[in-house]
Amino acid sequence: MAECLRYFVALCQTDQPNPMHHSEMRRNTESMLRMLDNSVIGYAPFMPVRLVVFPEFGHAAPAYVTLKELRDKLAVRIPNEHTEKMHSKAKEFGLYIQTGSMLEIDDKWPGAVFNTTCLIGPEGILYRYRKVNPWIPWEVHTSPHDIEGYDEELFPVAKTPIGNIGAAICYDWLFPEPIRQLAANGAEILIRVSAYMDPFGTTEPMDWWTIVNRCRAIENLSYVVAANQGASLRHYPPFSWPGGSMAIDYDGRILTQASPGPGERIVVAPLDIEALREVRKARRAHQMLAHLRTGCYPMYEQQYYPPRTFSPSKEMSVSLLEKQIDEAKQKIGYLRKEGVSPTHNIEELLKNVENPNYS
Repeated sequence: MAECLRYFVALCQTDQPNPMHHSEMRRNTESMLRMLDNSVIGYAPFMPVRLVVFPEFGHAAPAYVTLKELRDKLAVRIPNEHTEKMHSKAKEFGLYIQTGSMLEIDDKWPGAVFNTTCLIGPEGILYRYRKVNPWIPWEVHTSPHDIEGYDEELFPVAKTPIGNIGAAICYDWLFPEPIRQLAANGAEILIRVSAYMDPFGTTEPMDWWTIVNRCRAIENLSYVVAANQGASLRHYPPFSWPGGSMAIDYDGRILTQASPGPGERIVVAPLDIEALREVRKARRAHQMLAHLRTGCYPMYEQQYYPPRTFSPSKEMSVSLLEKQIDEAKQKIGYLRKEGVSPTHNIEELLKNVENPNYS
């Protein structure tokens, strides 16, 4: 594919029922393929679409509270029929696709289940990004940080003819560090594959979604392309999902944003990678990565949340995650050594929710 540095990115916001078994994922994938067709064909008279981005849970959400259920009912290997269909579209249209996330198993890491998104181009799968920061204590799938001896790149960046692209998933973005590492690894386009629910979404008084996305663009002098889940409450109880998918330029300007509220949306924005590269070369002020004084922060010399906690013989659970969170809070000084008991037992509470996604 020839280099193309001025083009449209399309953000495809989904509203589909969550699969409860991996055999049901085909429905969601077919819906995303139709949205992809509409993105490319519908906006062709304006500017070529070269990058299409889908939200977290686009293919499947971690809809069970035990790792065993996720492994048995929803997890798939990659590549698979879903990535192959998207690869066919990437070749057909000459574009790059950031897939929605799916639950992944890999024989190299027995027993683990990852929340994974892929960047797919005409060449095939360019990277798999596995969520480093699951939304604990609710999400019991595996972080690669939990695995002893994990030797794959945590924050991969793909160098493509449309720019250097890296992705992170939803809760990862509440931490400056993962996104800064992507920028340090060369990313020019930072993709947020997200399922960010109310009330932390797109409207006042909180609007964390917009604040965080704009801040990450500014502090890394990068484009941010953030696709958010738009599923209604009936599809993903106990939460509603406010959408608001957006693209932001390297100075924090919002280039496009879907109107707040659930529902399928396609919004597009122009990306100019040549302009970004010129700004990065010319600018001396507000070059936060170049100005970063890493030696100032002794807090990074210790671990807070315990690493390497995954074991195939130990079943991850919400209650175990709560204990590990309390360990970290003790290190920070938020809790005394004896700790506290959780206010609620989440696993018991979920049994009382009329929710087909949790059982």
